[in-house]
Amino acid sequence: MFDFNDETMLSIFKLGGYDATKPELLSWLARDEAPEFAVCADENLARFLNGLIIKNRGPKGDEVPEPERKLTNNIVLRKLKIALNLQADDLLEMLKLNDFNLGQHELSALFRRPDHKNYRECLDQLLRNFLDGMEKHYRKK
Repeated sequence: MFDFNDETMLSIFKLGGYDATKPELLSWLARDEAPEFAVCADENLARFLNGLIIKNRGPKGDEVPEPERKLTNNIVLRKLKIALNLQADDLLEMLKLNDFNLGQHELSALFRRPDHKNYRECLDQLLRNFLDGMEKHYRKK
């Protein structure tokens, strides 16, 4: 969706604390049915998202943030929100680009702590619609 070349993607991984190789990257980006396809582990995706935050917002201190071992859709959504400096209205607009309507309160529930009484799990459908809306938003520019 951002039209990054391989070198840019590898540099983002490096900012996140992982020295990925080009063959590794190509296997993660391959289609599911391709023989070279490999699943990107949660920890590596977390490192990429952390690297994207550092690339776009700058480092927070001297240390590379420790990646999560297990990602949830809520964590992915939060990291993208931070990396792209998105406000609630921006997120809602991107969802609307995909004809997915969500209220302000429903959105804020996605960013609460899991033990909060108003926490809401981000389902695959919501994240997929957000990513599709993001692509429409960034590709039109």
